[in-house]
Amino acid sequence: MSHRLATGGRLIDRARDMKFTFNGKHMKGHAGDTLAASLLANGQTLLGRSFKYHRPRGIVASGAEEPNALVGLGKGDRYEPNQRVTTTEVFDGLSAETQNHWPSLDFDLLAVNSLVPQFLTAGFYYKTFLRPRAFWKHVYEPIIRKSAGLGKAPAHDARDPDRYEQLYAFCDVLVIGGGIAGLQAALSAAEAGARVALWEQTAHWGGRAPVDGVTIEGQDADTWIAATVARLEGMDNVHLRLRCMGAGLHDHGYVLGYERVSDHAPNIDAPRHRLWRMRAGQIVTATGAIERPLSFAGNDLPGVMLASAMRDYIVNYAVAPGQSVVVVTNNDDAYRTAIALRRAGVGVPAVVDARAEANGPLVAEARAAGITVLTGKGIRKVKGGRRVTGVEICRIDSKGTAFTEKFDCDAVAMSGGWSPVVHLWSHCGGKLVWDEAHHFFRPDASRPPLGADGAGFVTVCGSANGDMGAVLRGAHDAGLTAAKATGATGNAPAPATDAAPDMAPMDAVWMMPRNAEYELRMKMWLDFQNDVKVADVQLAAREGYQSVEHTKRYTTLGMATDQGKLSNINGLAILSDALGQPIPATGTTTFRPPYTPISIGAIAGEATGSTFQPLRRSPLQDWHEQNGADPEPVGHWRRPYTFLRAGEDRHKAVNREVTNARTNIGLLDASTLGKILVSGPDAGRFMDMLYTNMMSNLKPGKCRYGLMCNENGFLMDDGVVARLSEDAFLVHTTSGGADHVHGWMEDWLQCEWWDWKVHTVNLTEQYAQIAVVGPKARQLLERLGGMNVSADALKFMEWTDGKLGGFDARVFRISFSGELSFEIAVPASQGRAFWDKLLAEGADLGVMPYGTEALHILRAEKGFIMIGDETDGTVIPQDLNLNWAISKKKDDFLGKRGMEREAMIHPDRWKLVGLETLDGSVLPHGALAVTGGKNANKQAETEGRVTSTYYSATLKRGIAMALVRFGPDRVGEVLEFAGPNDARIKTRIVDPVLYDKEGAKQNV
Repeated sequence: MSHRLATGGRLIDRARDMKFTFNGKHMKGHAGDTLAASLLANGQTLLGRSFKYHRPRGIVASGAEEPNALVGLGKGDRYEPNQRVTTTEVFDGLSAETQNHWPSLDFDLLAVNSLVPQFLTAGFYYKTFLRPRAFWKHVYEPIIRKSAGLGKAPAHDARDPDRYEQLYAFCDVLVIGGGIAGLQAALSAAEAGARVALWEQTAHWGGRAPVDGVTIEGQDADTWIAATVARLEGMDNVHLRLRCMGAGLHDHGYVLGYERVSDHAPNIDAPRHRLWRMRAGQIVTATGAIERPLSFAGNDLPGVMLASAMRDYIVNYAVAPGQSVVVVTNNDDAYRTAIALRRAGVGVPAVVDARAEANGPLVAEARAAGITVLTGKGIRKVKGGRRVTGVEICRIDSKGTAFTEKFDCDAVAMSGGWSPVVHLWSHCGGKLVWDEAHHFFRPDASRPPLGADGAGFVTVCGSANGDMGAVLRGAHDAGLTAAKATGATGNAPAPATDAAPDMAPMDAVWMMPRNAEYELRMKMWLDFQNDVKVADVQLAAREGYQSVEHTKRYTTLGMATDQGKLSNINGLAILSDALGQPIPATGTTTFRPPYTPISIGAIAGEATGSTFQPLRRSPLQDWHEQNGADPEPVGHWRRPYTFLRAGEDRHKAVNREVTNARTNIGLLDASTLGKILVSGPDAGRFMDMLYTNMMSNLKPGKCRYGLMCNENGFLMDDGVVARLSEDAFLVHTTSGGADHVHGWMEDWLQCEWWDWKVHTVNLTEQYAQIAVVGPKARQLLERLGGMNVSADALKFMEWTDGKLGGFDARVFRISFSGELSFEIAVPASQGRAFWDKLLAEGADLGVMPYGTEALHILRAEKGFIMIGDETDGTVIPQDLNLNWAISKKKDDFLGKRGMEREAMIHPDRWKLVGLETLDGSVLPHGALAVTGGKNANKQAETEGRVTSTYYSATLKRGIAMALVRFGPDRVGEVLEFAGPNDARIKTRIVDPVLYDKEGAKQNV
């Protein structure tokens, strides 16, 4: 039984008790414990159930690689599932509950699955749930959904009360990993003069060195670690973070760090998690290595643990995982655990070593301590149910049909060698090479992740680089090289000398025994959480899955929450053996960020509640809210849908606004429209590529309507472009499209046309823009004075700068309503005053604000399109009869080749038309034109759909626009559109322009 030792524990404070509950049971730990250490100290070895077979599971590791011991932490709003007990620091009041069992942890009825493993082998779900077809919806899917997942989701009405934050930071050299290699690399880089940041994912510096008994300059590692940390803390050019995990490494030295700020102390006034967005000139990864398990029957039982993890619990926390421990290994490192166990007073019946000979210094020390060493042997089977009760030993090269020895024990320490943590190196394209001597993949220094200059920007040191002995010299070189690469000119003194015992070569043993029979292989676990066995991977190979990526998905090997940190190499080896090829030929799966899971809270940061999507405010927003505006969302804006007056509903208010704009003066707040300045010597060339029509020949002082398409030729935005000067254009976009269009511009300028001399600035919120619309619009502006806005001085599609009514103004003579119209831009700070001036001066002229719905009706009466209504991501300009806006003079523009594809030029495409119902009613939005026939799926065949539909106060009837098959050629035809309750609405196809087709109104 696991228990707390009477003495020892380098990381705990025995004077400070931490009380917590586990499945409602009150327990006690010490300050400095992890939850795993506290649970083991309380004799709790059963901590969960596996995903598929619901087999008993206990702690197998001591860090982020733990696959088994996942619990739900907290209560109520702070409940969080799937938290590793090995990385959770215990605190007073902690509440933990186990998961993935029913009805209880000790008595799980779903463990019945383990009685029929032959029906739940690799890929069983691909073979089982095919027939009968109707069962999927009514039987299979409901059962699978109920069984899926490990923890339970927080309550639907739970609201996270904690706060999270994100920080942006910069450094010359970022060192990830705070073991002795990382500390030395950071020290050397800092002494060379570089700005250094050092991250360590645990709560303590030094890594494994103190546990493994490493000596530095003849002293224990703790002494050197304390002195080095003190030196780093005293340097102004060094920034240290504990509990900060390097989550992902990306292009251009961009690294995400995940800092657990107050998980260990939830009552302090601090963010819970912090997401670091770091830009580093050079990156040094000193992320260490992870010990591999061994595959033998019963290697998943509670009490079977990695040898290094068992050593961690003894040395760091004074916790012994059992009273009697058998150690099984294929390398010398596990002997450290046997020695540590014996020193702690724990029985070690034997060390079972798969190698034919074992003669290293650590082996000799173990023998001198009286520990029995069995060579050329392996574990045939671990005996027990919910915990280990003993082991059977057999010859390593046998089939395991019989045992040669057996031992009673309550724990097993296993060591199958080590795997460097190469995840961060691989995230950004770093390549790996197979190290035959140590049987692991290590970073290939000749093929590092490359920066924009073609040079490597990531260096690896310590055991992460495959250096399994002394590491300080290599770490010093890595830190100094990284610093020099960022321009540092100083020198760092030579590093201290670390001593490590000589290690005899390991033996590549991927399962015990090597020729195990099928019955044993069916109980050898590779992926402990997902219940993937040696036999499953071998079955996948027999069924033709030769790619490791295919095998991963077929068996779910490495797809659990630990992402294969313990299982991948063993699985690759088993697959390679089954395929009859070396491991490098099989390769590895893809390493993707984050290295370990990060919280959604950290990803969101401060963007929660009202700040999740901050609302953008027009300079006139206060006036709107005070004067009856009925808001509607438009992108991140809230624009007035209409301005309600006493006794009005929306319909009456909109009709009033439309009528007034056609007869008097309407004012529209157009401030939300995108305004992007494009300038530079190549601005004209750039504009020609962005728009379907020619922009480079536009004269200063003139405006032109333009269409913008994506690469596929589909229309994505439109608006008026004004040429400000020979090398500057002002691009107007839709309200919801400004940020997207600006990002689109920058994407092309930075990634494709990086050598073009063009600069873009989003000026949307710098200006208030007001449309003055209606037959009396010019009369109002002339009253303001200061600018000649006569028909001769300011023609249609022209603009001018000047003073208007004492305001700095840029006046555009453009119209989206079909009426005489001016759009006037003034500095945002002057917007409200200018708006008030217009209302005051135009009171006797019938001036009246109108909202977005009136805007839509006015434009629909004129047949003008609206992005998002007439377009849906599949519409090209030709569908909207906008061929005239596509230049035939230009060799290329974005979308040109896309709209020349066969499907885009097919005559069968639906095209834009106007509609009027025979009874004058308003068509439902999105209504489909039905032919009366049925397709192969027994659905009604359609030949068109409504894109915009309104009641026109001007025409006194319903109007609509639609995309219809062969639409323009069918003007006058009557179609049937589907209405509510399967009604059919007879509708005539008409010209889209329903008001003032000659355009006389806008040219008054």
